[in-house]
Amino acid sequence: MTVNVLPPPTEDFHASTGTKILTEYKFNDDDKKVKVVRTFKIEKRKVSKSIATRKAWKKFGAAEKDAPGPNPSNTIISEDVIIQFVHSKDSQLNDNDEDPLNKIKGQKMVSCRICKGDHWTTKCPYKDSLAPLQESLDEKKKDGDAVDAAPGAPPGGAAAAKAPGGKYVPPNLRDGGNRRGESMMGGRKDESATIRVTNLSEDTREADLQELFKPFGNISRIYLAKDKVTGQSKGFAFINFHRREDAARAIQGISGFGYDHLILNVEWAKPSGTNP
Repeated sequence: MTVNVLPPPTEDFHASTGTKILTEYKFNDDDKKVKVVRTFKIEKRKVSKSIATRKAWKKFGAAEKDAPGPNPSNTIISEDVIIQFVHSKDSQLNDNDEDPLNKIKGQKMVSCRICKGDHWTTKCPYKDSLAPLQESLDEKKKDGDAVDAAPGAPPGGAAAAKAPGGKYVPPNLRDGGNRRGESMMGGRKDESATIRVTNLSEDTREADLQELFKPFGNISRIYLAKDKVTGQSKGFAFINFHRREDAARAIQGISGFGYDHLILNVEWAKPSGTNP
């Protein structure tokens, strides 16, 4: 009785052409011995540091005694998937690459706008003492502006509250206010200090916005858009400051601020009646 024994597989490497020829023998469906020759092109590629580390791992299991490289008997070889990295540094094999986390260690990631400490402004332990001080300074400045304007006849003042005939005149109609195009809500004077806040969470309330923006200056009005059915926030609100300078500081300080797991976006509100 003749026992068919398959010859062992052979592997030949040609350094001049950079090819590897793998020869194997097997029986086909007709029980005939066939010879299978496969040719591989050997290429050297630079890979990321993590891939190079995995290639150096010791083999285990059924491939524990295999030579370097994949073994077709226990490894399924598929097409290579090439990933294009954004940064060229990730695609280079360099053992001296620094850990990105080490670069930010020691840096001050959070800075309070009130006391310059390493904490959020809303969590500042001095906000109750320093914020009123800032407000008092703003009030003194306003009083000084009022004294400077006292020698003249202030538009819309107490003397202009009544018409010569004794009738009450609304503030927007005093001293030609209607000719300047001002609306019943104060017109452009109020809108120039209005900011728009977006990307708010559904649980945001007016009190939260008051607490968040009051360190920047006196707030005259807060409008939070809400759903009529659920009463939850629609994700945006309008904050009206008394002074445009305070509104500008609020935009600079709050825009990009992380609040309730969301990044807030603060910008100047467009005047009413303008196309978006």
